[in-house]
Amino acid sequence: MPADTAPRLDRVAPAPKVGIVHLGLGAFFRAHGAIFTEEAIAASGGEWGILGVSLQSAGTRDALAPQGGSYIALELAPEGVKPHAVQVIAGVLVAPEDPEAVLTAMADPAVQIVSLTVTEKGYCHEPSTGALNLTHPDIVHDIAQALPRSAPGYIVRALQRRKAAGVAPFTAMTCDNLPHNGKVLRGVVLALAREIDPALADWIAEKGRFPATMVDRIVPATKPEDIAQVEALTGCHDAAPVMHEPFRQWVIEDSFVNGARPDWGAVGAQMVADVTPYEHMKLRMLNGTHSALAYLGYLAGHETIADTMADPVFARFVKKLWADEIIPALTPPPGESLAAYAEALAARYANPAIRHRTWQIAMDGSQKLPQRILGTLAETFAAGRTAPGLVLAVAAWMRYVGGTDETGAPIEVKDPLAARLRALSDGADTPEGKVAALLGLRDVFSAEMAALLQAPVTEAYGRLVDLGARKAVEEVV
Repeated sequence: MPADTAPRLDRVAPAPKVGIVHLGLGAFFRAHGAIFTEEAIAASGGEWGILGVSLQSAGTRDALAPQGGSYIALELAPEGVKPHAVQVIAGVLVAPEDPEAVLTAMADPAVQIVSLTVTEKGYCHEPSTGALNLTHPDIVHDIAQALPRSAPGYIVRALQRRKAAGVAPFTAMTCDNLPHNGKVLRGVVLALAREIDPALADWIAEKGRFPATMVDRIVPATKPEDIAQVEALTGCHDAAPVMHEPFRQWVIEDSFVNGARPDWGAVGAQMVADVTPYEHMKLRMLNGTHSALAYLGYLAGHETIADTMADPVFARFVKKLWADEIIPALTPPPGESLAAYAEALAARYANPAIRHRTWQIAMDGSQKLPQRILGTLAETFAAGRTAPGLVLAVAAWMRYVGGTDETGAPIEVKDPLAARLRALSDGADTPEGKVAALLGLRDVFSAEMAALLQAPVTEAYGRLVDLGARKAVEEVV
């Protein structure tokens, strides 16, 4: 049924009362946290409707508003697809259009949680240290102006209003792939608050809560053909469906202001005292290998992770990364088998129904490398071991951000440091020079890490140039 004749998807029940404001209402949260929350309400009740906030563009709001906030989440399993209508989103605000409306919503006493999926760069921090970047243009603005631009700015200014009104703070809960993500969020919020009002920072430090979380579900970008598929399955036109794999995991530090939260544990979330071992397991085993496969697979001409895993050289490569380089640097979470987790990841990566593009995963690498790969390398080198596969992945990132692939075709590099990365790469004529220039980027590499990587990454970069990505990977395995 064509989009211009199919009825528009709409809600079948009234919008729920808002208890959560979510900053960064992208596909991942709508395929993960929103579904968990809707199921928790169904299981145990509570007024936990979600008000989404787009911090950049109006696209998500414009797609969801005619649908009353409802959308289809389509599960993509090897054996077939399964659509599910999600109705927990009560509305969507666009922050640049009306920052006052966003602050008003966040300051409402009925809102007890503000959650975030704003990607690594949304925290306006230095990825190599986790500290707030006080020279970031949005942070400079948010210190001087009452109507903010950044996610930390909205949290601080909304908490400022709640303090002034004598209202308890909301819990600020990050759902992004950052190590110690709760600690990072708390740190940037307190640093910004201290620049604005030291007494406010003290109040937040005493009364606020910033639980760490670990989120896991593969959510590929929605394509026009996905919208057409959802329409054929449901008979309704949905302008904003989300695609996701069957697997999901959510590990949450159970630390909330006044203990107020949905009953996520009733629907499968793991409520724990310490998220760190789960976070390291996921960031290094899933995200780290995702990035390695993304850069090397893209350079080798593979469009998706499933395509890359269908290549036996890359399938052996990723299994070797887990067994020889990543697992030895990890402490397993209680009751978890890292070997079994690796086997499950391999099956998830190979799922042909998930078209997770290598180009999509390769985005924002300057923000991701420190958390996903460099942490493992630091511990590996400190233990006296080598990690040729992860070193090759770092070299592949350097080759990728140079802006051309192995055939000389241009690469559209999406990264907040894209222009600097390209300039550093173009400013040198040899592999040695390019590697040295990029290792000098302190936003990504500490001086100590740069010194450790200089020789092995230079050698790996040379092999990428001489052999191409696939043969370079084959040599490692």
